[in-house]
Amino acid sequence: MDVRKIIILFCVTALLISCGGSKKVRTTKRAHTPSSRKTEISREVKEVKEPKKEIKKPLNAVSYKEKVQNYIFEYEGIAKHEMTEYGIPASITLAQGILESGAGYGELTGKANNHFGIKCHDWTGDRVYHDDDRSQECFRKYEKASQSFRDHSLFLKNRKRYAKLFTYKQDDYKSWAYGLRAAGYATDKKYPAKLISIVERYKLDKYDAEVLGKKYVVKKPKKPKKQKQPIVSKGEKGEHVVQKGDTLYSISRRYNLKVTELKAYNNLKDNAIAIGQVLKVEEPDDNSEEF
Repeated sequence: MDVRKIIILFCVTALLISCGGSKKVRTTKRAHTPSSRKTEISREVKEVKEPKKEIKKPLNAVSYKEKVQNYIFEYEGIAKHEMTEYGIPASITLAQGILESGAGYGELTGKANNHFGIKCHDWTGDRVYHDDDRSQECFRKYEKASQSFRDHSLFLKNRKRYAKLFTYKQDDYKSWAYGLRAAGYATDKKYPAKLISIVERYKLDKYDAEVLGKKYVVKKPKKPKKQKQPIVSKGEKGEHVVQKGDTLYSISRRYNLKVTELKAYNNLKDNAIAIGQVLKVEEPDDNSEEF
């Protein structure tokens, strides 16, 4: 056989073998079915720490004396200015403000800046309602405390009923205190005494002296007068002269005796004694002989 034919035959055979083996194998893919198994998602819970709240300690209670002193410190300048402008003693203005406003802590003062308890009357400005002599009375309302002080000055100055006040000396706070009550500013019978007490306790009259250019002299409290002891007539030794208020019991206590002893020394049948009566307070000597 020819070599050429052998080569051709070999190529044909190789070709046939390669064609038969090139058949592709198809693979059937299954559709992906989601698993019915639930996937648990782990969530990390972070603990959120709340900021610590600062616990505020309650403030120390302010004493009434401290409230008054703070009030004076804050408003004495305004009171002196009003005295210069209208002639009302600064001591009286401050004393009234302290009394009427509760030293600035009163309810009416807090919601209306009303330091003097002035009611509406012919007032056309802002107002509030507050229980006083009667329920829900109308009171004047101010934006600032200084307006309340000015309205107080005008209230007294422009009303005839208070005209007599301005005849008193500006440093005569006692006459002003009683004059306010007499003119009908307050219904409290003790109103003058309360004002005077505040003036004297906190020495508010020194502001009157400052405005008037006078030297302020601190008034010393009057010493209580000593009660005169009743003059007791002295008896002889071992005797007591009965005074007003004496009783057998008080006399016996004074001389460390028993009432029965005192009666025996003086041959008393009862407890009756008279002023000026001389009583023996010692056992009498008995020198007489018994027969």
